[in-house]
Amino acid sequence: MSVNTDLGAGRAFLRSLYRQYVDWGVDFVKLDCIFGTDYSPKEIVAVSEILKELERPVVLSISPGTAVTPALAENITQHVTGDDWDSWKDVRPYFDVARSFAAANKIGAPRLRERSWPDLDMLPFGWLTDAGANQGPHRTTSLTFDEQTTQMVLWSMAKSPLMYGGDLRHLDDRTFNLITHPTLLKINHHTRNNMEFGYIHSERASKPDEQSGRSKSGYPVDVTNNGGMVVGLGTCSDKSASGWHSSSEDRICRSHGIQNGNTSFCISKAKLLPTSDGVTMSSEEDQAKFHLAGIDTDDGCLDASVSPWRTSSASQTPMFSACEWHAKQVWELTENGQLVSSYSGLCATMRSSKEGENETTGARAWTAIGDKGEIYVAIFNLDSASRKITVSVRDLEKVVGRKLARCTCTEVWSRKRWSLMKGGISAVVASHGSMLFEIQC
Repeated sequence: MSVNTDLGAGRAFLRSLYRQYVDWGVDFVKLDCIFGTDYSPKEIVAVSEILKELERPVVLSISPGTAVTPALAENITQHVTGDDWDSWKDVRPYFDVARSFAAANKIGAPRLRERSWPDLDMLPFGWLTDAGANQGPHRTTSLTFDEQTTQMVLWSMAKSPLMYGGDLRHLDDRTFNLITHPTLLKINHHTRNNMEFGYIHSERASKPDEQSGRSKSGYPVDVTNNGGMVVGLGTCSDKSASGWHSSSEDRICRSHGIQNGNTSFCISKAKLLPTSDGVTMSSEEDQAKFHLAGIDTDDGCLDASVSPWRTSSASQTPMFSACEWHAKQVWELTENGQLVSSYSGLCATMRSSKEGENETTGARAWTAIGDKGEIYVAIFNLDSASRKITVSVRDLEKVVGRKLARCTCTEVWSRKRWSLMKGGISAVVASHGSMLFEIQC
């Protein structure tokens, strides 16, 4: 579906299209689904260059899908995500997308004059229509207010453009107060070093009180993990990316660990399937590449575009989707024991479920530093039950590079004061909820 910019006719078509937009007075252009199976970085670059030639300044935003990775975005000048509708299953994957781009230093990249952000798509709050509907809006958002607040806090911490996706004619006070909250806008516009904070501890809380979201007994209960492994997608320099090997001609396996050598996860190695035009890749380079299909399952092929960090067990196979004959499902095993995705350039990783507890249970945290030195800490509970989440002051000090024990800490929503002298911030967070703290020194 992409335009062939190698042809003069293709470039001329795009130039005439965007000149028409400028003549209409357009200020903002969004290229949607640009990273689909017809991913074309040349087209993205061509559009960017055409816009620079025109008399009117136009903001370019590209939104390809939640499968986007920093490696895919390396040669273009924006940050990319998928369509975001008003359901929790649409919101949750953005935590992984935002984390990846923050870790790759793609938020406010200096070489882009600090004008590059992860565009996490619209905020589907208030009065909406359904996806694909020709009429509307005609209903209120399906997100709970906790979920809306969580989304707004993540968008602000990740410095995403804040674009309201509801009907302004039916804007209620609660939604208006959320999308114009002064602290969130300050974080979105005037913070630096925005990143996910990985040093947190979380526990499943006992049955929550419906009014407060806190444990009725006042004590958390232990979280039990299933002892399985967690498969994900990460940089090939990650130590958890090594250890894959061919156990036979038709299987790729990974062990629990080097010490015990016990096989924990195997995938069936398959020949490359035909491409969408019916042509099977047959060059010498492609001979080393393959699809990986589930063993004795109907899960399909290992897919680099499926949201990672899913626990591998007998009943749940991670990162698999129906075989669709495209590059997202093409892999290569290197001599170093790495399973590299031909689509993203990233590697399949594996670690114990305890190691990946925060990813699998859904406890997350972000930090940012304000323009006056204030520190913001946001904690998120992506789980379906209340969780007690703890951020250690000692670990936080390592990230911000200063002592915090004598600083003041205020929870933004409740205005409650937290004592950092006790060694940390610890709170029970409701399902799909969040808490935001401001630390002043």
